[in-house]
Amino acid sequence: MALLSNERRLFSLLEFDEYSANTQKHFLLKEIFMSRPVTLFTGQWADLPLDDLARKAKEFGYQGLELACWGDHFDVTRALEESGYCAAKRDQLERHDLAVYAISNHLVGQAVCDRIDERHKSILPAHVWGDGKPEGVNKRAAEEMKKTARAAQKLGVSIVNGFTGSGIWHLLYSFPPVPDSMINQGFAEFADRWNPILDVFAECGVRFALEVHPTEIAFDLFTAQRALDAIGRREEFGFNFDPSHLHWQGVDSVEFIRAFPDRIYHVHVKDAIVTLGGRQGILASHIQFGDPRRGWDFRSPGRGGIDFEEIIRALNHASYDGPLSVEWEDCGMDRETGAREACEFVQRLDFAPSGRKFDSAFGEDEA
Repeated sequence: MALLSNERRLFSLLEFDEYSANTQKHFLLKEIFMSRPVTLFTGQWADLPLDDLARKAKEFGYQGLELACWGDHFDVTRALEESGYCAAKRDQLERHDLAVYAISNHLVGQAVCDRIDERHKSILPAHVWGDGKPEGVNKRAAEEMKKTARAAQKLGVSIVNGFTGSGIWHLLYSFPPVPDSMINQGFAEFADRWNPILDVFAECGVRFALEVHPTEIAFDLFTAQRALDAIGRREEFGFNFDPSHLHWQGVDSVEFIRAFPDRIYHVHVKDAIVTLGGRQGILASHIQFGDPRRGWDFRSPGRGGIDFEEIIRALNHASYDGPLSVEWEDCGMDRETGAREACEFVQRLDFAPSGRKFDSAFGEDEA
């Protein structure tokens, strides 16, 4: 819904069924007449029951949640098999005056193209992991992403955020020398595995937003372009713009928006900081997040090195009117303090574009 024009949104109110008139109408009207909603991605809060998190999110000042497809936050299987599940989820959020604009299935998406190993067992549902044999895991993950599109449709959201995985991430440093044919094959494999998934997204009227990220088929501007080309630039595939994954690589986040203004389907607000001190490199030295010896780390929004004002200006120029979703990750800060502060930061940060040139008044007749 977030990508529809206001006129189409208002017209679509006339087509809602009885359930929609009683529940979805509230969220749609709220979306139309407010500025970009500030939402909280629930992925880093999956240890909390959704009802507890929803209560906290409302207290922090958020207007909605981006539901992760793990924990008890959103269950793809139950959404498809239980007739009242999606309505109950919306009612649960509505009790806290919260909306839902997107769901996210990063963990399963990662297994579609990845070279599967023991790491994946800890992030995948048991029915996707199965016996752990790589080919079977890849196939079951692909089927689960198709189901995710159908579940999003039932919930009434038009965006699924996530990862794609990559069969060629391990080839990043070209030694032993990597022939172009191996990279070409990696992008071809991505297209072969994701096009059938995207066919289901198209059938459901839902779009997939890849979070451009190291270990994915697209991790910077050039690989994002190549991923789009590999699938024929089909409209079902775009990006969940998250500047934190670009900043530490040295990629200009604003340039990414300018390169793909029509493909920014969703936005994560997350900060990062580069802390190179002469002993470490940007590859982080196999040191875990939160360790001060790392060369970079994530920070709460406004506490890192990202220029979010320029990002807002670029999003305005790209006519992005969807959610600004806080993905809160900062190992050095209490998460409830950080999530509340992050909400306030984004609310202060966001502003509407100008509808006129600054000097247009010079030519207006005096009243």
